[in-house]
Amino acid sequence: MPGLTDRERTTIARIIRVNHAGETGAIRIYAAQLWRARRPYPDMVPALEKMRRDEIRHCAIFRAAMTERDTRPCRVMRLWSLGGFVIGFATALLGRNMIWICTEAVETTVHKHLIEQLHFLRDRDPALFAAIDAIKDEELEHRDHAIEMQEGRGSLDRMVYAVISVLTGLMIWLSTWGDPSLMARDLRADQA
Repeated sequence: MPGLTDRERTTIARIIRVNHAGETGAIRIYAAQLWRARRPYPDMVPALEKMRRDEIRHCAIFRAAMTERDTRPCRVMRLWSLGGFVIGFATALLGRNMIWICTEAVETTVHKHLIEQLHFLRDRDPALFAAIDAIKDEELEHRDHAIEMQEGRGSLDRMVYAVISVLTGLMIWLSTWGDPSLMARDLRADQA
């Protein structure tokens, strides 16, 4: 992108990589939850399949953005993949409500991160901005559906929600070498 500093180009590459990795992790979460939910919770399968298809499409968008901007996948892709499967399988073992709590926790954390990315990208990469803005709306639909489907929240639910939120945020931070901290600081400064 002409007119960008090296730092801005690096941050854009990190945004694409972490989003691609995050979508990969989400695909694995839904795959594990689907595998487990088919028998005890067949009514959940259509919603989980739709969410998984959305994540697959999002992943393809970020993969294409990598090619267009000559960047590579995240270095910790295997961790995202394995972590997604473990979180998906563990929450599915804990029951129907925990599947929805997992979705809410991940999507809430991701939404905050996407808002920071959009702020950074607005004047720097309009095409990537538009793609992330559209994806953000679908991720909010996933979150809102998960909230609507929950049957209350006990202490275990609150604890798992917090753990998943922290782990998601940590993976984002590790995958971008701390860029979310810089983007969050810039967003706060502009809102002040």
